[in-house]
Amino acid sequence: MASHIYEHAEFTLSTPKTELLPEDIGYEVAFAGRSNAGKSSAINVLTRQKSLARISKTPGRTQHLVCFTMDEQSRIIDLPGYGYAKVPAKVKKQWQSMIEDYLIKRQSLRGIVLMMDCRHPMKPFDEQMLEWQSHAQIPMHILLTKSDKLTRGPASAALLKIKKAVSQRDNVSAQLFSATKRVGLEECYAVLDGWYEVAP
Repeated sequence: MASHIYEHAEFTLSTPKTELLPEDIGYEVAFAGRSNAGKSSAINVLTRQKSLARISKTPGRTQHLVCFTMDEQSRIIDLPGYGYAKVPAKVKKQWQSMIEDYLIKRQSLRGIVLMMDCRHPMKPFDEQMLEWQSHAQIPMHILLTKSDKLTRGPASAALLKIKKAVSQRDNVSAQLFSATKRVGLEECYAVLDGWYEVAP
């Protein structure tokens, strides 16, 4: 790993409004995904912390923008995930509008890490995130999570399918990832280092 900045991540704040986030300077990477895609587990393993991002047995509890600060210039923003979350349609609409507002307005946003369960990729939320990415023109890296749940052949086939699906989109890449088995960490760090402009 090129840098240990990720290990310094600390919870800063949780807010429903983009304008209440820290000053819009430096480098910010947003983590997105359906509420059962393993987003919290991925953030925890990448920052080498066991409980930085709360792992809940009830998916969809994060309904705010959650900010983790690594140093004066570098932040992680955990976007609200939904899918299995049992909340009213009105609340889901508010989440969507909050995410869209954040992606379009935030000047320090350098990239989006979109997590999809490799066994159930490209759900409507994933498609929507890709549309927002295209609209906002922000680089996106897809983590096909829980890859340890598939054998090598089906996992490779899932990755190939996603790469083909996004091949016509600019600045979208994809890889296999498993927080449990620590698969794909170095590949993901290489992408993050580029966005945070970490020196090799």
